[in-house]
Amino acid sequence: MREVVLDTETTGIDPRSGHRIIEIGCVELMDRRLTGRHFHVYINPEREVEEGALAVHGITDAFLADKPLFADVVDGFMEFVKGARLVIHNAPFDIGFLDSELQLMSSPYGCMADHCGVLDTLMMAREKHPGQRNSLDALCKRYMVDNSQRDLHGALLDAEILADVYLIMTGGQTALSLAGQGSDQDQSSNGVSAIRRIDPARRPALKVVQASESEMQAHVERLAAIEKAAGFALWNGRPAE
Repeated sequence: MREVVLDTETTGIDPRSGHRIIEIGCVELMDRRLTGRHFHVYINPEREVEEGALAVHGITDAFLADKPLFADVVDGFMEFVKGARLVIHNAPFDIGFLDSELQLMSSPYGCMADHCGVLDTLMMAREKHPGQRNSLDALCKRYMVDNSQRDLHGALLDAEILADVYLIMTGGQTALSLAGQGSDQDQSSNGVSAIRRIDPARRPALKVVQASESEMQAHVERLAAIEKAAGFALWNGRPAE
């Protein structure tokens, strides 16, 4: 299954107020593995970035002045995401802006739903962790994902971080190795990393620590106390005396 983890940065919070997309970042997953393919572009929104948005992502009007318009990048973007399931944190926000951009240019593409499925990781996180904070930063902390470079929001960086969070949240995968990464000796015939055995001659001997006589006696006394209090001991299958 092909999935594209996507994030955008914008001039403000509401496209109905004339706000526009200024950055799109995407990373590709194939069968839950990063392929190494990504799409990233900055966009001239033809309007000023609001002060509140600038504080979030740090992308200035001066930086965007010589960047392409959305109409100049839309073909490449749609080619990258076409047929994939988009994985987005707070999907209505990003999809709303993308649909707005398509409508503004009277695009033949229609709307995003005509080309992609969508999975909202914010909704998923709220179902898994009701009553808790489920921002991307909160999920990084919960799932121990390194987001130390995220001083400011950035579409490509946030997409990469979200990919990590999404894989852990949905399947426990903690390593985002690239598909086909590593030598042939490290890969099995189906492309999955093979088990690498350690040479017994090079494996350090395990240290065995025996319980002392006093520790064993304390253990026996503790088991007897538990059995007496409960009236039954699961470890011997008989009622306490």
